[in-house]
Amino acid sequence: MISHPLAVTVDIEDWYHIPSVTGSPFSVYPDVETFFARWQGRYDYLSDPTKHLLSLLDEFDIKATFFIVADVIGNYPGLVESIAERGHEIACHGLHHACIIDPRTKVPLCTYETFLEETLAAKKMLELISGTPVRGYRAPNALIAGWMLDILEELGFGYDSSVSANSFYNKSDSDLKGVTSVPYHPLRGHLVPGPSRGLIEFPWAYLDSGGVRIPTAGGPMLRFLPVSIIRQGLQQSLRRGPAAIYIHPIDIVQEPFPRVGKGRPFYWLIKGKIVERRLRSLLCSLQNTPKKCMNDICGGIG
Repeated sequence: MISHPLAVTVDIEDWYHIPSVTGSPFSVYPDVETFFARWQGRYDYLSDPTKHLLSLLDEFDIKATFFIVADVIGNYPGLVESIAERGHEIACHGLHHACIIDPRTKVPLCTYETFLEETLAAKKMLELISGTPVRGYRAPNALIAGWMLDILEELGFGYDSSVSANSFYNKSDSDLKGVTSVPYHPLRGHLVPGPSRGLIEFPWAYLDSGGVRIPTAGGPMLRFLPVSIIRQGLQQSLRRGPAAIYIHPIDIVQEPFPRVGKGRPFYWLIKGKIVERRLRSLLCSLQNTPKKCMNDICGGIG
């Protein structure tokens, strides 16, 4: 039996938050505010699948960590409150889900001061609506840099969960040398392991297959990869130490999203019932694995 705990995590964002639509150098709309100023159609594809996912978590008796884009509070009245009322941990996924660093060059897309101010605003909004301290952060689009972690620690965050050490892509400004799937204290100004400090990095799960690291933490990989690969990666990561799986409620939406966005014609090709079945299969196979909120796991490490 695997004794290390599994953190089940959920990223609360809608279809227009992805970088091909808003918040990146190549998006159709420069930011969420512009999207809402111009968009005339239906925008809410998030509420119903979130409610469905909450019921699924109740079915498995799981308390999860929800990384929430703070602008969801105003655009989806009552949704964040319903998550908090179920006893799930509330964590931060940015103010508007905008890319903080360039996906290609990894140079900052905003000043340090802007990142600090907007992240603090998001943190306060989530704390006010949930009535609980917000200690966790996940970078929008998982684009993370060492300097961002230093600011997070300054703002009172206790952990970040954005780093994915794999063989296919690097969404950070570091070579991630020495990073595995095991939580660690990052070196100040960097993402590599360093001495003890007030912030913990909780990196993503992967499957090491002959030296090739296949990302298996969930999210888009839950749509793109066979469930057997995801399962092997989670089980292998759990043998190393605590691990996490994540999902977006919009991954289980059955209806098509509006045809908006650049350069990702197949991004939503697989979603809906097939992803829900994969998630159920994973949770069933890991039924006997202890499950904790990310804050509880990181609190034990720190």
